[in-house]
Amino acid sequence: MAPGTALSPGPAPALALALLLAAAARPAAASGLWALRCGFSADCECGFGPDLRGLECDQATNVVGQPLVRQQVVPAVREFLQNPHPAKPLVMSFHGSTGTGKTYVSSMLVRYLFQGGLQSPYVHQFSPIVHFPHAERLEQYKENLKHWIQGNLTNCGRSAFLFEEMDKMHPGLIDVIMPFLGPSWVVYGTNYRKAIFIFISNAGGELINKMTLDLWHAHKDREEISMQDLVPAISKAVFENPQSGFWKSGIINDSLIDFVVPFLPLKHHHVKQCVISELVQQGLEVRPGIVQEVADSIPYFPEEEKIFSSTGCKTVTSRISFFF
Repeated sequence: MAPGTALSPGPAPALALALLLAAAARPAAASGLWALRCGFSADCECGFGPDLRGLECDQATNVVGQPLVRQQVVPAVREFLQNPHPAKPLVMSFHGSTGTGKTYVSSMLVRYLFQGGLQSPYVHQFSPIVHFPHAERLEQYKENLKHWIQGNLTNCGRSAFLFEEMDKMHPGLIDVIMPFLGPSWVVYGTNYRKAIFIFISNAGGELINKMTLDLWHAHKDREEISMQDLVPAISKAVFENPQSGFWKSGIINDSLIDFVVPFLPLKHHHVKQCVISELVQQGLEVRPGIVQEVADSIPYFPEEEKIFSSTGCKTVTSRISFFF
């Protein structure tokens, strides 16, 4: 997208035709599986057919070292989807340092909810660097974003919107979508209550790391950290940070986020689990020596104790090639 280009609501006709042709070309078995998941729900017109059992299994197997994520994400989605008439959209905000699994979990979520996952025309991703690069065009971006959300919800109320790198978002921009997040029934003539909004941010990551490290110094396990300890502190930190997209945001102030989900820093044995998982996915032999070497090659903090991975599991994939 060229800088300053207006975001158009919904796929272009050519893209829509291509999507229809692609759907027609899907193997019968795949279509049949989707139909079984979908049933007779009108939401299936949007390629929506949740597989919550698959999501729960995949999360339990492949989301490493994140007990607070397991406590919140699947139960929140299940409760939301079981309500045929939700009062408001489901709004979640993922916080944590790099490599802890925020983007991975959001991608997993839409993969089990929408046919085509991130490629679905009803799943919309926004990046501040790609879509909103110029601070001087803030007002134009606000107008574009409002119309984009409105247009796509008019096209399909069961849509998902993923906002990446909220810590790099221009302060004030995200508040333009506040009317779509609240408990009203209709906004701008659009029924939007079945939508899902996910914000992804490194903001609050330093605070989460510090609190987890303090717990370790107190000889307590990281699994003992509670939501009550973290969530108010994270909300306060991102609200008061002028470099955050949530700075002085009405979304925070009006408590429009249903679930603030903290992602904890990963320890050495968590990184080893990531290495094993990646080796299996690449079809490579899982050799204990290689697993150890890859995990040891990643930087850890604090400098003296080297307890938590500085980059989570983010660099595991690229590092594996050096050991084969």
